[in-house]
Amino acid sequence: MRQMNVHQYFVYMLTNAWRNVIYTGVTNSLETRIWQHKNGAVDGFTKKYNCHSLVYYEIHEQISQAIEREKQIKGWSRAKKDALVASLNPKWEDLAAQWYANTPGT
Repeated sequence: MRQMNVHQYFVYMLTNAWRNVIYTGVTNSLETRIWQHKNGAVDGFTKKYNCHSLVYYEIHEQISQAIEREKQIKGWSRAKKDALVASLNPKWEDLAAQWYANTPGT
């Protein structure tokens, strides 16, 4: 797994295998949070719709900036969210696919 600065906050977007839904969230520990989503440890939208693929994330230094950005993205149309993901991840690959490859029990 990659080392990340403790004083960073992440806005992230997840989707499922069919890419028919997008979830936008914020966290201060991206790797931990994505592991939770991938392993069904988070009840709610992502578990219900099998959103396990990290397709986009941004780094912010202030939690207030991250929360503001999360709210902004959540207010966008689906087309605008799709364009944001495609601008940095045109193949919609799971950016966290290899993060847990050497984790025992996975």
